[in-house]
Amino acid sequence: MWSYASFRKQTFGLREAAMTGQSSRRDFLGMSALGLAGAMAPKEVGQAASLAGPGNKTPNIGGEISIWVTSGEERFAAAPRAIWGAAPETPGADQIQLEPSKKFQEILGFGGAFTDAACYMFNQLAPPAREQLFHELFHPAEMGLNVCRICVGSSDYSVKLYSFDEGKADPDLKRFSIDHDREYILPVLRQARQANPDLFLFASPWSPPGWMKFNGTMLGGTMRRPYLPVYARYLLKFLQGYAAEGVPVQAVTPQNEVDTDQDGKMPACSWPQEYEMEFVRDHLGPLLASSGMPAKIWILDHNYDLWGRVVDELENEGLRKYCNAVAWHGYGGTPEMMTRVQEAIPGVEMYWTEGGPDYKDPGYLIDWCKWGAIFNGILRNGCRSITAWNLALDERGRPNIGPFPCGGVVTINSQTKEITRSGQYWAFAQYSRVVRRGARRFDSQSAAVDLQHVGLENPDGQQMLVLTNAGPARTIELRLANRAARVSLKENSVITLAWR
Repeated sequence: MWSYASFRKQTFGLREAAMTGQSSRRDFLGMSALGLAGAMAPKEVGQAASLAGPGNKTPNIGGEISIWVTSGEERFAAAPRAIWGAAPETPGADQIQLEPSKKFQEILGFGGAFTDAACYMFNQLAPPAREQLFHELFHPAEMGLNVCRICVGSSDYSVKLYSFDEGKADPDLKRFSIDHDREYILPVLRQARQANPDLFLFASPWSPPGWMKFNGTMLGGTMRRPYLPVYARYLLKFLQGYAAEGVPVQAVTPQNEVDTDQDGKMPACSWPQEYEMEFVRDHLGPLLASSGMPAKIWILDHNYDLWGRVVDELENEGLRKYCNAVAWHGYGGTPEMMTRVQEAIPGVEMYWTEGGPDYKDPGYLIDWCKWGAIFNGILRNGCRSITAWNLALDERGRPNIGPFPCGGVVTINSQTKEITRSGQYWAFAQYSRVVRRGARRFDSQSAAVDLQHVGLENPDGQQMLVLTNAGPARTIELRLANRAARVSLKENSVITLAWR
């Protein structure tokens, strides 16, 4: 049977390899996949353009539904089409009611992190192989990944520990330089933008330079408050330096994971709530505005369970003058906590900025259902983008100076340079290969709590439903106004349906 995986093997000669292991980063992924069922149908937030009742006619629905599936040996493989017909009087057992006129957030896109480690691994590929892989990952006709993260200095996934101004205290930033990134990070980013000119980049620092912190090192610790204005200028110089290199950055977070110092085992810095508020309101926000730098500010860059902190910060009018967006991780709490923020602060923008597989996990290659359920909960709770952690690592989750056994969206073997695609990659494919920037999520509801689904409509009017069926094969019924269609779902599958 034809599959996307076999097509890739024939075209690029890249063979899928088996990997084994046992756990996920910070014990998050197993908890999320099992606990998302309660978050699949939260109280919806957002404004509906109009509300079409199930009995209203929808005469512009086409006859056929295109279907792509990832299941078993199939990878984003075309499946037999379903047909819209008149809705029967008696609904099916597993019914999903679609209301495309009830719309919610606009979608920015999907992507992954260009960590120092990921860029290093991309740089290990021969130029033709890297060009082929980048076409596959970023070109709009392929995976179309287009919302990607970069690091301001070293993260835990780096070849070495570094900032752009290490050494003794340098409050005038005379020593500042992005030379480290010129070797392979900036060239990789420019090549990715060639493959996808609509690439949206946001940047996150893991730590300020050590001299700005009480412990004098990038490893753990906290900021010295007097250095907040200096740090704002540090980030501005980073943004200006990248723009001068032809790599504009569209958004920045003040700190990755504000609520932990990771026990000093990796680049990290805890930021009390009042520090982040003061930094954005009094320093970084005004500085970016006065400099004409168009980069937006996204606060938090940490877990769902810090939603109360987010509400407190966004209720501050001074901060809201410069920031109306939140970056989320899913390592603690549940996705519906994001909905609580949107209920308290209408109009706030949400972006999901980190989460990735564990290369030791036995399901690393085939856990697309776990990731499909996670992505479903993220989108149904208002996020406009989903960005994975490292785009690429080697077969041992390296380069890595931190304590976590993360795997890449793809693995590049350190010796053979063979490329392996993770289950997370194939879950992304079911979204990113069909959903376009500017799409809007629309309402979909079902009494079947074990069936995850999210409806989306592209700017050109194409409508889609992405489903995750983590159990046995089943048949579902879609209902849209007075039309219905029966669709067969394979076991342990992620399925994308599209129609006009």
